[in-house]
Amino acid sequence: MPQKRTTRTRPTPSAQHRPRSGAPKRSAGDSPKTSSRPGRRTAPGAARPGSPSAGAHTVKVKVRRAPSAPTPRAGATEGREITLPGGHEVLLTRRHFLYGAAGIAALALMGTGAAYASGQSKGADSTDTLSVPQDAVFSSNDLEKIDDASTVMELTASIKLPFGSLVWSCDDAVAACLLPTEVAKPLAQIGLILPDQGDYVTVLEHAVGEDEGFEIYDVRANSAGVIWTEADIMDSIWRVYGATLSGETLGEPQLLDEGDADWEMPTLACAANYGFWQRLPQLDGNARVENSLLKRAAFGTADVEVVYESKGRMACAPTSCGDAVIASPRARTSGTYYQLTRIEGSTGQVTDACVLPSSMRPFECGYGKTGFNFAFDGIYNYGDGIANLGTYMPLASFEHPSLEGDEPSDENAETGGPHLSGTAANTSTEAYSDQQWFHYARNPLSAPAWCGDWVMVRGQSSVCAVDLTSKRYTSLPLENGASSYGDFIASTNMGSRAITYSNIDHTSLDGKQTKHCLVRVWQPVA
Repeated sequence: MPQKRTTRTRPTPSAQHRPRSGAPKRSAGDSPKTSSRPGRRTAPGAARPGSPSAGAHTVKVKVRRAPSAPTPRAGATEGREITLPGGHEVLLTRRHFLYGAAGIAALALMGTGAAYASGQSKGADSTDTLSVPQDAVFSSNDLEKIDDASTVMELTASIKLPFGSLVWSCDDAVAACLLPTEVAKPLAQIGLILPDQGDYVTVLEHAVGEDEGFEIYDVRANSAGVIWTEADIMDSIWRVYGATLSGETLGEPQLLDEGDADWEMPTLACAANYGFWQRLPQLDGNARVENSLLKRAAFGTADVEVVYESKGRMACAPTSCGDAVIASPRARTSGTYYQLTRIEGSTGQVTDACVLPSSMRPFECGYGKTGFNFAFDGIYNYGDGIANLGTYMPLASFEHPSLEGDEPSDENAETGGPHLSGTAANTSTEAYSDQQWFHYARNPLSAPAWCGDWVMVRGQSSVCAVDLTSKRYTSLPLENGASSYGDFIASTNMGSRAITYSNIDHTSLDGKQTKHCLVRVWQPVA
């Protein structure tokens, strides 16, 4: 439970003190080209070790000796300053977004050029990592283009939100959105987009802890419930809340976690009837040596459990993929190996895994009809076919080894909390290494989504729909007046429809101004 805090009147935070957050937003094109990209939303804040959690279970794991890590990728370039309304200047760096009262920073994305590293793609011990030769990778450069997108993709709804809104969707029936206001308090509200109705509703107008100085900073939702974070940035305190969702009615909020400046504000996901959140220690905080945790709680309850524990920081935020959550913990071995991990939403069990070559850090990860997809925003000089900037996924579906027999237990507390054994991870990784792969050779901006049998991937300024079977693609048309950042993909699941959005600030020749966030719903032509 949160500590009792004194209710007080707080001054309006200046732009310099507002936490940075945002969705992946940047540009990248209709034909395979590289350009810089930002990272996933990162909010300030922190977390306190004593949060609610269920008992963690472990299994015995034989720790294997791994080779020393290769030279890491080059760091991001120096950030840039932008001027906000009111004269405030803010330094925006790569992988950071500023979310202000007007929501304008949702579009301010600063990227860097490609990064380079050296190393090796397979451990010298028995740790199997993904190994795909160059001739087993099909490039997006070789796709056939469909000039008229309307012949394969149909626009079924257009919805206007306040300018600067952020949108996330992992459910065909509902999408979550963070709605900026035009006042200093509240800064943002939680809304739900209803694709079937072509409309949206506001379900939470004020933060639960608003009287204590908290504001809403992030949200995810599906048909079962909503999970969101609130932060008091003046005192560096954050909280995670969850609530059931019945139609358009939000249930009673439940406090699930709370943290301070030693922990980053959690990133969120949802699957089945559960809300998930990922806790990472701050790199320079008192908890920097603590393990990273992926937690969950059933909507409508405060019963929290740890479903996965990583000895070291996870590579990227978890992704909601309908009935599962995709995480990127460290593999249980010496050295730094990131393990793409699919966790079933209803059971919390690991059902698929793939270990990437040493120190290869994915920017985004997801899951589709062919298995895992992941993206690199830098270039590695090792890894053979899986090494360049862009998004990767198996070209066709295949039979995945069952991991059901590798359930966590508490036989050896020294191995840490719930995790996947090295043996099971090796078996699954080998299956991925045997596949033909698809490389979308453009700078990544977000995880792809599946719209029927089409893969939706962000291009240079618009979203592309790719048919992997027929090896063809088309670019969805941009709305007139869309900013130079173009369209972004809100969806991350495998559904029958996909949601994109763009913020439009345009003044026509006759002086008429258009300023809103345009959400569009797409589905394949029957």
